[in-house]
Amino acid sequence: MAAKFELYTDKSGEFRFRLKAGNGENILASEGYKQKASAENGIKSVKDNAGDDARYERKETAAGKHMFNLKASNGQVIGTSQSYASASGRDNGIESVKKNAPDAATDDQT
Repeated sequence: MAAKFELYTDKSGEFRFRLKAGNGENILASEGYKQKASAENGIKSVKDNAGDDARYERKETAAGKHMFNLKASNGQVIGTSQSYASASGRDNGIESVKKNAPDAATDDQT
């Protein structure tokens, strides 16, 4: 199975997207958007910025886990990863976004 973006509405009616790897694992999730077009622009922004290593903010959570944010050129967070047990797991997640996001199709579930 190929990687894909899933575009969906959450329980509060906001539009969100997540990037799923070919194995079905979530590798990046968006914030909520009021407008569907804004979420679609978020997906485009992920595709445009995924290949630029400087756009990834590598972080450690208060619980000692590792995660990352993907930021647009204006500094806004456009996607957040899950938490990883190790820095190498987080770095593998970043590489997966770089590899999968640019060509991922969008599965519109709205």
